[in-house]
Parts: sequence; structure tokens; C-alpha cells
Amino acid sequence: MRYQQITQGRFIERPNRFIAMAQINGKVEKCHVKNTGRCRELLIPGAEIWLEKSSNPNRKTAYDLVAVRKQEKIINMDSQAPNQAVREWLEQRSDLTCIKPEYKYGDSRIDFYGEAGRNGERKFLMEVKGVTLEEDGVARFPDAPTERGVKHMLELEKAVREGYETWILFVIQMKGIRWFEPNDRTHPQFGETLRRVRQAGVGVLAYDCLVTNDEITLDQPVEIRLQR
Repeated sequence: MRYQQITQGRFIERPNRFIAMAQINGKVEKCHVKNTGRCRELLIPGAEIWLEKSSNPNRKTAYDLVAVRKQEKIINMDSQAPNQAVREWLEQRSDLTCIKPEYKYGDSRIDFYGEAGRNGERKFLMEVKGVTLEEDGVARFPDAPTERGVKHMLELEKAVREGYETWILFVIQMKGIRWFEPNDRTHPQFGETLRRVRQAGVGVLAYDCLVTNDEITLDQPVEIRLQR
């Protein structure tokens, strides 16, 4: 996916999880942060950031913060970008006959429902998780406890028993990753549930992304390590 009207800036502070103060073209601007995670290792004072100018002139925040530089890496931190990148990736597959985003299943909305095969006989559900936390070349999820993430995995486990193919896809919003693993230190229950549902038949995938200041594209599979 590609952004429009990208502007470079410098991060100043984050008063709350939705708002960042940034220096843009010599002015201090209030910006919308498109990621409610902690992102503490990314949003440090003086960090180089990229922002998309809103097309809505009546909005209280004129910019959305979408990417940040961490050392030599540009990291996309837009929480909506992984779903769009995955949709573009899925649409390239010739065997898919149907793709529906935000599919109601059980008590949740799963990111994608799809059908594959000549007559759509293979039905699948896919949940997408964007990953921005990187430590020493290792990507981890989540960066903050996520009860919603655990709930979605349990829904996928149930769907396996009902005959669906099910997948959880971790979209690592950067390059240069050695492997992916659950962040047991931050949310042990998430890691425990992930290991359990994989044993029950839920497929687990991780892909890195090609990231520039104005684009993100799903790229290559990344090794997954779930052992404790």
C-alpha cells in the first residue's frame, strides 16, 4: 500500500496513545498516532518520522504518524497498514474466489474470510497482527497485553473444529528480522494461547515487509520460534 502527501518530521512527545507532538516544517503540530501500542522504543524525542497529511480540512489533527526511523531501519507503525498489505497480497493469488474483510464469526470480527478452489470448496479465516516491536533483530508480539488478540485466537481454534482452514499472520512492519516469537515477558497468556492453538491446527505465519517512508509491501516469510 502507498500513502499520499507524505511529510517528514521529528517526534517531540506523545501526550497520550492517540496523539503525538511533532516538528514539521519548522512548526510544532499535533498529530494522530495510528498505533495504540506502547511503541516506546520507536517514539523517542528527536526520532525521524513520516506523516501523511489528512485530506479532511476540518479534522483536529492535520497529520497521521505512519512511519519512524530506528537506527538504519524504517519501521511502519500504522496499525491499519498490515491488513491493507495482506489484502493486496491475497488478491494476487489466482486460487482465491472470494475475499471478505472484517468477517463476523462467533463473537468476533476476524480480519479475513476467504474461499479457494475452483468451486470455493476451501473456506478459510485469517487474523492479521501487525508487529512493530524489534529487539536485537528479533520481532515480538504483542508490545502490550491484548485480551482481544487472545479472544481471536480462541475463535480460530473453534473454527478449526468446524472445518475451516485458519491462519494467524504476523506482519512484521520492517525488514532485517532474524526470527519472530511471542512476547511472553509482556503477555504470557498470548504466547501460551498461540502455542496451544497451533497444536490444535491453526496455521501460524510471519512475513516481513518492504518499507519506505511512503509504502509498505508484504515480502518474505520469517522463521517462527514458539518454544519457551
